[in-house]
Amino acid sequence: MSPTPRVAIVTGAARGIGAATAERLAREGRAVAVLDLKESDAQEVVDRITAGGGTALAVGCDVSDADQVDAAVATVAERLGPPAILVNNAGVLRDNLLFKMSADDWDTVMNVHLRGSFLMSKAAQAHMTANGWGRIVNLSSSSALGNRGQANYSAAKAGLQGFTKTLAIELGKFGVTCNAVAPGFIETAMTRATAERIGVKYEDMKAFKEAEIPVRRVGVPEDIANTVAFLTGEDAGFVSGQVVYVAGGPLD
Repeated sequence: MSPTPRVAIVTGAARGIGAATAERLAREGRAVAVLDLKESDAQEVVDRITAGGGTALAVGCDVSDADQVDAAVATVAERLGPPAILVNNAGVLRDNLLFKMSADDWDTVMNVHLRGSFLMSKAAQAHMTANGWGRIVNLSSSSALGNRGQANYSAAKAGLQGFTKTLAIELGKFGVTCNAVAPGFIETAMTRATAERIGVKYEDMKAFKEAEIPVRRVGVPEDIANTVAFLTGEDAGFVSGQVVYVAGGPLD
């Protein structure tokens, strides 16, 4: 642990995997900027962190908007310190079969997942490279391998894997690592939305997934947060450019 807290930014951190990650990094001693579209939503997570003795800041930001991203990162640097850790978790679903998918459905998903990760990484890496230490983790998904009704989401999540490997190559000499975590089936509002989209009961979907996952359970947000905590830690300096599937079993 460094003598002063590393500053972490987690996007899409008002709920689900993002919230669990923000809270876990706070327990690791990080000062955490909790970013979400609405600052008021992010504040709930900040309140839980500060109640537990941690340091956190709520910041409202649309990660697909370049001006908002630059302003958000500047605010974090001013109020918490230069960001050393970035977790690009912000994401949305606009699921549909290809012939029903609108251009807006495609663009919205690409803008949040890919453009958002690009803008956040570009803004944050300036601080990381200047200080000679940094950790970037991008949230991919098992859907990167292909998933019916998710042409946009699958393409974005696969794109993040290529983005991750390229950043690892470009930023490594500056002491900055970049990795991706690709969750399998995790209990979140998004997975419930998927069940609704395909017209099945969530509990039935969950039971089906549990039966096919080798560890015989579905994941929870904390499973992803635990992996992110390692990849953003002091001991992960020789791990870079990797895609870690956290799915309860092997995925190709």
